[in-house]
Amino acid sequence: MSTIEPHLRTPSGKPRLRAFALALDGTPGRFNAITDVPGVTVGYSTLISGDGPLQVGTGPVRTGVTAILPRLRGELATPVFAGVFSQNGNGELTGAHIIEETGAFSLPITITNTHSCGVARDGTLRWMHRVLPAALDSAWGLPVAAETYDGFLSDINGQHINFEHVAAALDGATGGAIEEGSVGGGTGMISFGFKAGSGTASRIVEWHDSRYTVGVFVQANFGKRRNFTLRGRRIRPDLTDPAVFEGTPRAEKGSIIAVVASDAPFLAHQMKRLARRVPLGIALTGGYGYHSSGDIFLAFSTANSEAALASGRIACAGFIPDIDIDPFFDAVVQGVEEAILNALVANEDMTGRDGNFVPALPKEWLNNW
Repeated sequence: MSTIEPHLRTPSGKPRLRAFALALDGTPGRFNAITDVPGVTVGYSTLISGDGPLQVGTGPVRTGVTAILPRLRGELATPVFAGVFSQNGNGELTGAHIIEETGAFSLPITITNTHSCGVARDGTLRWMHRVLPAALDSAWGLPVAAETYDGFLSDINGQHINFEHVAAALDGATGGAIEEGSVGGGTGMISFGFKAGSGTASRIVEWHDSRYTVGVFVQANFGKRRNFTLRGRRIRPDLTDPAVFEGTPRAEKGSIIAVVASDAPFLAHQMKRLARRVPLGIALTGGYGYHSSGDIFLAFSTANSEAALASGRIACAGFIPDIDIDPFFDAVVQGVEEAILNALVANEDMTGRDGNFVPALPKEWLNNW
């Protein structure tokens, strides 16, 4: 695979935004993914089964789990400096309190549907006890688990996610090019009345004589059709086709989770500053943070691992000065915008419970934009 192909298509051949003639800002990494940050890996469990009327506990099922490992498996007990920002708190991201308190977290991140967030969290602890038991021998674990709502397409009350699915996503986490669209936790998600879900992007930032990566991953499930904006051009308010079909009424329950990763040396307060820039990238696509939308963002740095583990001595951490942080803000905003659009582009129509139907973003729009 050439270095340009991952920019154009996912490993399964689905198109990405850069497959179309649209001008984008910034320089992407090799895979244009959060996995361009060294040591960061991503895995999925995707559950798709059944058709027809909803039978709680049976289906139809359109859901899954996404796992993001901030460090290599053997290093997952080493904390990463981090910050959390909630633009609109109508959602959940576990572990947020200790991140606010200490500016760091350890263990993997999982993202799933709203009613499986607890299973993903507890499944992460079970998995850690299996693969790195010493990390929990004399310490507690507070893993990060986040969620968005997929109940329009999936049997969300059927509790179809179990510990085995969580473990499979964690065990399957890899670097390099990753899938996007209706995979993992993003399987049943919708944005702007189009099929959305999992999306990723990255940017390279040159700072003095160093080269750093900022990677973004989103689970996109937000936005109204009338607000959708693509590279500065807003959709016509009257353009309703292709339309969502509501076999059952669709309540507004949208959300977006974004994870920002970087190998740049930043302290905790700086990671929170990066997390606070995520809404600017969302706004470029037409997201307005409506009442029912849980818009919660996590940013972490893989640098300064020795400082994160220091005990009984003065900890020394290097960091890029705040006065030089602006190019990294650019990278976050650019990466978030592209990751959301990738989640939309790398997708197909989906029919779920009760015949509820969500169309894919028409590719001809992208060719003629």
